[in-house]
Amino acid sequence: MAVIHKTTLTPGKLELLTAWLPARSWYEGGERRPELARAGGFRLDDPQGEVGIEFMVVTDESGDEPVSYLVPLSYRGAPLDGADHALIGTTEHGVLGSRWVYDGAHDPVLVAQLLALLLGEAEPQAQSVSDTPDPSVVSGFTGPAINGPITSTTATDGPRCTDIVVRAGSGEDPQRDQDGRLVIRVNRVLRPGEEDATGAQGHVTAGWRLPDGTETRAVFAVVPDAAP
Repeated sequence: MAVIHKTTLTPGKLELLTAWLPARSWYEGGERRPELARAGGFRLDDPQGEVGIEFMVVTDESGDEPVSYLVPLSYRGAPLDGADHALIGTTEHGVLGSRWVYDGAHDPVLVAQLLALLLGEAEPQAQSVSDTPDPSVVSGFTGPAINGPITSTTATDGPRCTDIVVRAGSGEDPQRDQDGRLVIRVNRVLRPGEEDATGAQGHVTAGWRLPDGTETRAVFAVVPDAAP
């Protein structure tokens, strides 16, 4: 179960994201420096207990209207090989020491647990409380069965979302392995109240708080009916 340490983080998550966010293709603030506030999210457990997994919602209040972004984050005790392009930054954790913070869409451990959540094989956890499930996170999957373990993941950013291509297979049957391809679309720009996942093979829906304190919900991730 997710363990939340009540300690310091230097630099903090919002400080790292403030520097990283403007270079994303889905950032809507142009060249404006974001003014970020934590707005919600949830966590997932790494079965091996090595990687921290958080789906964080931050709201940028620098423009005329607030914009909320979903940033899946993975926290590691050592660099992830081949993922320099996905590194958000490094930070010092008061208990765990040096941590490498990644855009989790490019981290195979986070992607595997997101898939497990869609399949009903992982339980979402509260963002800020240890050992506490979060029943407000709703997921479902109606697509074809996934054959074998994940063999590769590839993430591509778009103007509002990130598409993660997941390939799975046993390596024993090339045709079945070819069929074992799934696209998980992570909605980076969240629109309050957009909860309709009609036509999708799978979805994850969760909530966050608006700047005025209002609670709202939207689809965080979907498995489109047809791969793009």
